[in-house]
Amino acid sequence: MNGNPSSRDSNAIDPGWIDDFLFTGKPVDVCLRLPDPVDRGTLHRLVTEAQTRLAAAGLRAGGAVALRLPPSLAYVVNLLATWRSGAQAILLDHRLTDHEADRALRRLTPQVVVAPVRAGNAALRVFVDVTEGVAPYADRPATSDHAVIQLSSGSTGPSKVIGRTAADLVAEVRRYTQLDGVALPGERLILLPSMVHVLGLVGGLLYGLHAGVELVPPERLSGAAVLDAIGAADSPATVLGVPFHIGLLAATQLDRPLPMFARMVTGGELVSAATVRSFTERFGVPLGNMYGMTEVGVIGTDLYGRHRPAITPAPGIEVREVAGELWVSCPTSPYLGSTDPSRWSAGWLHTRDAGTVDPDSGLVTIRGRLDSQVSVGGMKVDLTEVENTVAELPGVAAAVVVWDDGITAYVQPVGTLTEETLDQQVAERLAGYKRPRTLRLLDQLPRTTTGKLVRSVDMLRTAGTS
Repeated sequence: MNGNPSSRDSNAIDPGWIDDFLFTGKPVDVCLRLPDPVDRGTLHRLVTEAQTRLAAAGLRAGGAVALRLPPSLAYVVNLLATWRSGAQAILLDHRLTDHEADRALRRLTPQVVVAPVRAGNAALRVFVDVTEGVAPYADRPATSDHAVIQLSSGSTGPSKVIGRTAADLVAEVRRYTQLDGVALPGERLILLPSMVHVLGLVGGLLYGLHAGVELVPPERLSGAAVLDAIGAADSPATVLGVPFHIGLLAATQLDRPLPMFARMVTGGELVSAATVRSFTERFGVPLGNMYGMTEVGVIGTDLYGRHRPAITPAPGIEVREVAGELWVSCPTSPYLGSTDPSRWSAGWLHTRDAGTVDPDSGLVTIRGRLDSQVSVGGMKVDLTEVENTVAELPGVAAAVVVWDDGITAYVQPVGTLTEETLDQQVAERLAGYKRPRTLRLLDQLPRTTTGKLVRSVDMLRTAGTS
């Protein structure tokens, strides 16, 4: 497949970066523990076998593979096999509905789709035992030379499909190696975030493979299982997760000393001062803070928790404050297709996060979101996407979706639409973490004098109880 130049499309990705950057080290070195150890030699063999299956399904260098797999050894193997084949990886969250996944596939037209044909008991499992199926999809090359394509939470608009090159991923991993407090070679990383998303993908999988840090997903997504994973060996362990995972640990009885517990590092939404204080007092280790975006990866960190909610920009990253919004240096647009200038322009990514930059220390303080994106259990959800989906359902005249201690949808129905029918329709179109927790049917949604839908939570509450 790699020996015939005519078989390579113009967007082929140099596969050498995988061997040179991720497959260094001794073949006997353990890189994953699931809980059985997977050494580098075994991983390399599995990746080579997967390359053969992908090629048999029609993958060519310069093509693309859509991975719709849960966190699993199969996901890791097929992701690396895609890159070693000189192809692009399109990462689809396995929790997407068929409706959402089909829409993404039609838009991105990969040559091959990899999806489960059988999965073991996945309830609360962090890594799942998966038997994958490899199937041809479209005989077209990739539309760009990006190594990875990820969909942000609102994937319906032109600025929601994000591409990153191999060089960009390598640069980000190298930024991790320069961070004070990051897990070091020979240590362990207790991996909780999904590897479909940037924190688990780069900060977990790619950094661990490059730096020689053993990746240890706990057997189950529970506080007890996380503590068991920490205490399973004497080497220092760092827990990587999101604020949702702090709650798992907080609800678990600490019944033994864990001297190997080095720290926990979280990305995602802001963590309250009370939560930080409770965690550090209970476990006696730092709760580090990490700030990043799918578009550029890690932006800044405070891995010792000294400056929370402020962070120090990562090496090679410049952050500025413009009219209360944080902008991040980004030489080229990360978005496929036409780019919304309110998101990226002239080498700057507009984060839509409120924040400040201290002119003396350079510390960046994040104040929260400026737009409609919220976090549900550590997963980013764009309320605009949810609202558009609900508004397009049969029997819906108009809809407003807001955050009111959870995703809440106010819906103006047509005819005899019931909440039960509406809930069923939403479940067919949106992943579980995106669905409104509360549905309220109103005869008339409140509007301004100019006819615009009102989005004030207080006014909507009042209308819903009148």
